[in-house]
Amino acid sequence: MKIQILQLLEGAKKANGIAVIIDVFRAFTTECFFMANGAKEILAVGETEAAYALKKENPDYILAGERNEVMLSGFDYGNSPANIEHIDFSQKTIVHTTSAGTQGIAHAGNASEILTGSFVNASAIAKYITQKNADVVSLVCMGKAALSPTEEDTYCAEYIKSLLCKECYPLNEKLHALRYLEGKRFFQPHNQKQCPKRDFLLATTPNRFSFVLKAEADKRGFHKIQKIDVF
Repeated sequence: MKIQILQLLEGAKKANGIAVIIDVFRAFTTECFFMANGAKEILAVGETEAAYALKKENPDYILAGERNEVMLSGFDYGNSPANIEHIDFSQKTIVHTTSAGTQGIAHAGNASEILTGSFVNASAIAKYITQKNADVVSLVCMGKAALSPTEEDTYCAEYIKSLLCKECYPLNEKLHALRYLEGKRFFQPHNQKQCPKRDFLLATTPNRFSFVLKAEADKRGFHKIQKIDVF
């Protein structure tokens, strides 16, 4: 198995084989909570205009997402797992657009299969890839607004690679370090509305969910994300 760790939008464009688009803070952590709370599907879109158009056509759709970490005007939710942790989304369709994660999905056109990646289901991702007997795996770290690499996404990629290769990885040490690196913004008092402390705690709790989220392009050009349980 060839495993490559790539960065940002250029990495997404280069991804082949099974691509895991990683966004720990917070897109794909949040999507796991949507699905765990009963959502039927998630439509990942790159542009805000597309999200608003989908809502206009389908008033029962739920809009979720951000730009510069702030919830978009007219949206139902931002990009915070803490804000949806205990909400029932049974049979709801979520339209999700973010600065980094959903952009990566939109640009991974050369991949044979696209999964989302985060710590909360990292073990399930590795198990799924192993069961698929993949020849090539591209672990794509989307970073901050898809513009600069971040520790949490790179650590997540390294952790998934270690699981695939059956190697040891200092996961607890890395997660602790994030509190003082990219994760420090979640502990700043002025930032609690858009980046609450609990987001950090939820995003850095590994292997909470035993499913993967697979993205497939639909006829409209969006990516439909659905949950696949891993046994």
